[in-house]
Amino acid sequence: MDHQSTDPPALYRAVKLVALLNLGYFTVEFVVARSIGSVSLFADSIDFLEDATVNGLILIALGWSAWRRSIVGMILAAVLFAPGIATAWTAWEKFNLPLPPAALPLTLTGLGALGINLFCAFLLARFRAHSGSLTRAAFLSARNDALANVAIIAAGSVTAVVVSPWPDLIVGIAIFAMNLDASRQVYVAVRRAAGRIRAQIQQIWRRKPIGGRLIEKVKKQQRIRAFAGS
Repeated sequence: MDHQSTDPPALYRAVKLVALLNLGYFTVEFVVARSIGSVSLFADSIDFLEDATVNGLILIALGWSAWRRSIVGMILAAVLFAPGIATAWTAWEKFNLPLPPAALPLTLTGLGALGINLFCAFLLARFRAHSGSLTRAAFLSARNDALANVAIIAAGSVTAVVVSPWPDLIVGIAIFAMNLDASRQVYVAVRRAAGRIRAQIQQIWRRKPIGGRLIEKVKKQQRIRAFAGS
């Protein structure tokens, strides 16, 4: 089926806008994270870069067949896992040098990120069932980032009171856990979609006379080998 009939132009516009917003705020958050030494902001900035990559791949893959989109979905599951690696590394660095980040820039940057991610999640919410696992991956990523931003804002508020690196570290670890769960959900969705596609192909193949005879021949050969082995 032609992808234009299943993926409306509104989906293309939404995904393109989400990709550009994520790429832009990645730069903002990355610079702030490095300047104040924040684990949670650094991990979240990598999330923004990952979201821009995810949506860029979706723009390309929307024109492909369902089977090829399911393969890209597998790649996206791995992409969703990548920020977790960055989070683990920056958390280890913070353990070795436990200095608290500046509370005000942490909180303000978290507020800005929350606004971007809520807007992106709103744009993608009505499309999350389109194109199988692809748009679901983008929606899950935006939703998880919004939840992470609330935690970052809370970490900034607590840091302003207790002046400790631990709130920032705890939020960074929580972001890592959420990305693992998002990666798992996308992987499961991809496996289910691939299974449905294989089942449809087998049904179509069985309806064809040549395909039906080939399937019966293969089954007969399997029975002969099983009998010979026994």
